[in-house]
Amino acid sequence: MPDALSTDAPLIEATGLRKYFPVRGGIIPGRARRQVRALDGIDFRIEEGETLGLVGESGCGKTTTAKLVLKLEAPSAGDIRFRGRPLAGLDRAGMRAYRAAVQAVFQDPHSSLNPRMRVGDIVGEPLVVAGSHSRAEVRDRVAEVLKWVELSPDSASLYPHEFSGGQRQRIAIARALAIEARLIVLDEPVASLDASIRSQIVNLLRELQDRLGLSYLLISHDLAASRHLCRRIAVMYLGRIVELAPCDALFDDPLHPYTKALLSATMPAHPDARREEIVLKGEIPSAVAPPPGCRFHTRCPAVMPRCGTDDPSLREVAPGRFVACHLFD
Repeated sequence: MPDALSTDAPLIEATGLRKYFPVRGGIIPGRARRQVRALDGIDFRIEEGETLGLVGESGCGKTTTAKLVLKLEAPSAGDIRFRGRPLAGLDRAGMRAYRAAVQAVFQDPHSSLNPRMRVGDIVGEPLVVAGSHSRAEVRDRVAEVLKWVELSPDSASLYPHEFSGGQRQRIAIARALAIEARLIVLDEPVASLDASIRSQIVNLLRELQDRLGLSYLLISHDLAASRHLCRRIAVMYLGRIVELAPCDALFDDPLHPYTKALLSATMPAHPDARREEIVLKGEIPSAVAPPPGCRFHTRCPAVMPRCGTDDPSLREVAPGRFVACHLFD
């Protein structure tokens, strides 16, 4: 890999990404220590100005992926590259630049905003930490980004508890924008909001993306929000990506049986639309001891004998469409 950042490479590219967590307690001397396979070999990329969605049930690996991208956790194997350069090879200055370029907006703005700090200090904190801005520059930048998220610059003097949930989420977005982020990791950004407020925040995120050329990594179980925000969607199951496709193609013609089951549980886009109801049997297997072969075969309505022994790889079955399923071998 080159030392300099490449403008031709994807903004973010992950290859063979794995993350295992040791199981604590109950360790018998001489016995191999068990591990939770939170992520077990995934590949993805995010281009400049696009949104990639990661969807799936709880425990599928979505949040772990976000933590690896944010450098809150280190991968057990594989690597992540930022504009062509491996994160593992970044020096202190490079890592500082990466952390400035990659910001996050979390699900609950009430817990992610310091209740003892005024909004101006919260939004301006990344600039203060960077240490390259005067007090006047920080104040002007805070006023600017507050306007971007449709809040008055006078909001800077108030505390988070003086705002509604939707307004607090706007403050969290403003904080991510203050230091000119290129990628924002959105971890369930509208899950804790009322339905009417959700659409406002989703529309705001789209407007900011169009204006600033931002890229988003959306972590969500809300397929409706994902459809409105994402260009491509990766469906995850038990630490693996089982389907990756352009958003409209995935919703109009899902390929993997698990994707079909997820979509069957959502409300259709049109009241008159008919959708096959698919009820999955059984529970998600343990990530400590995932089943052999296809990890979904214990719940799959289309299971075949080979599914219990042969692990399907994620392969391209149509331009831009990838699926890990023996039905498409």
